Amino acid sequence: MEDLLAVYTRPADPRRPLVCLDELPVQLVAESRQPRPARPGRQKARFDYEYVRHGVANLFLTCEPLAGQRRVRVTNRRTRQDWAHLIKQLVDEDYPAAERIVLVVDNLNTHTPGSLYETFPPDEARRLTDKLELHYTPIHGSWLNIAELELSILTRQCLSRRIPDQATLEGEVTAWQAERNARPAPVDWRFTTADARIKLQHLYPSTQT
Repeated sequence: MEDLLAVYTRPADPRRPLVCLDELPVQLVAESRQPRPARPGRQKARFDYEYVRHGVANLFLTCEPLAGQRRVRVTNRRTRQDWAHLIKQLVDEDYPAAERIVLVVDNLNTHTPGSLYETFPPDEARRLTDKLELHYTPIHGSWLNIAELELSILTRQCLSRRIPDQATLEGEVTAWQAERNARPAPVDWRFTTADARIKLQHLYPSTQT
């Protein structure tokens, strides 16, 4: 935890951009009956409680908290290979000029250099690994990942309704991303190591004898 909190205190450095990454499964569901629209005297539309399942999609969200920018990508799954291809996009498309990407992720077993080696030839996997400075959130500490906060905002503002298919999902998150990025809001992270040692004292090993 303290390692990650120290990372958040670093000043912005375009050669080593700080990027937070998280993912979210989204159930695709369609209406089983046509909703009844709102009308005078009835402010809200009416929806049938039944719905039709159309599978599940996955969202990868990356955000650069010091720049107030984020990017959402929709995939069919969230396997090791999906994560590896996302990393390649980060390195080659999103931050090609970076010496290293300071990447914050949770401790899911797919978020390791091993996923790169399972997906790409060894030389390519090594090239991508050398571009990363990985920092992991502690177990039960995913709230320390700023990307999780962005996913919470995305869920409230964009996903709190029925989305029938992946094409609709892609359109919705693309529009949300454009609106959020048009009004950059850098994250002012204030929870420090000193705060953690006071407020989360129960998590630290006891040195009393």
